[in-house]
Amino acid sequence: MGKHADERRVDLVPGDTKTAVRSTQPPNQVQHKPVLNSLVGGAMAGAVAKTSIAPLDRTKIMFQVSSNRFSAKEAYRLIYATYKAEGLLSLWRGNSATMARVVPYAAIQFCAHEQYKRLLSRYYYPTGRPLPPLPRFLAGAFAGVTAVMLTYPLDMMRACMAVTHKEMYSSVVHMFVRIRREEGVATLFRGFSPTILGIIPYAGLSFFTYETCKNLHRDYSGRREPSPMERLLFGGCAGLLSQTASYPLDVVRRRMQTSVVTGGARMALVHGGSGHGHPAATAHPMLLMGEPRGAGGAYTSVLSTARLIVREEGFRRGLYKGLSMNWVKGPICTGISFTTFDFIQDVFRWLGLT
Repeated sequence: MGKHADERRVDLVPGDTKTAVRSTQPPNQVQHKPVLNSLVGGAMAGAVAKTSIAPLDRTKIMFQVSSNRFSAKEAYRLIYATYKAEGLLSLWRGNSATMARVVPYAAIQFCAHEQYKRLLSRYYYPTGRPLPPLPRFLAGAFAGVTAVMLTYPLDMMRACMAVTHKEMYSSVVHMFVRIRREEGVATLFRGFSPTILGIIPYAGLSFFTYETCKNLHRDYSGRREPSPMERLLFGGCAGLLSQTASYPLDVVRRRMQTSVVTGGARMALVHGGSGHGHPAATAHPMLLMGEPRGAGGAYTSVLSTARLIVREEGFRRGLYKGLSMNWVKGPICTGISFTTFDFIQDVFRWLGLT
């Protein structure tokens, strides 16, 4: 049995301990396995990572789309007030929409990254050497853009569910039907431009940093693979750098995405109405504080939204609002995501499914 198994495996490159299945298996099975493994690993990585930081993520979005100043004390107050008013599970409000988006998004992103790495490797280093810095960045950026383009409406719906009460949208399907009927299908793509612009540095730097850390670890430690704790650390560094670089565009896209459910209620209140009947009428009370913003189509473009935020809230307090919370949740989420994906791939290799 062992001899037969050995005959079916070959070294990829001299000195490389990785093995590959010989072409004695059907060609389509050999080609499809890496894709399926990446899809499954990416889906599980995204689900585990996002669920672990869902309460912090929802709190961050609430501050991003409001005019209130952010601080750790105010964030704690908001989390506690939400828990007292709506219960513990309300802190995971919108997580179903998050899973509906993150599972396909992460699956596509990780799978696309592996495929882009293979394509770029054939051009740069067909012998199997690690990619140089620029194509390493491009592989991550292309993977992020691919995933966003295929899953964006789910991200928009998730953001809206995070800033509304459960009476407004009972499920992702209910939200889709209501927005399509009351606002039009085009509303599902509000904020698409800043998302694409932001995902390039975010995904590019994230994968670039993580892959670079692993390469440096292998070169200086003499060990082929890092430990789980080292992977968490490398992923944390990747999340810290990538989210800091792309954060202003993240704030802009959240304002554009959620204006459909936050702007109308504020305008109704200002003009003496209750806002009842408008989709924004059940927006979180925090989002109805302060002056109404986004009137006159101010949230219809990246530049107009950014200018409005800077004018009313300042550059640092506006475009970087909630960044300190992202420095807590971002590294945790990214570290868990990369570590989970690598762990799943190790399991597949151990089971002989690669």
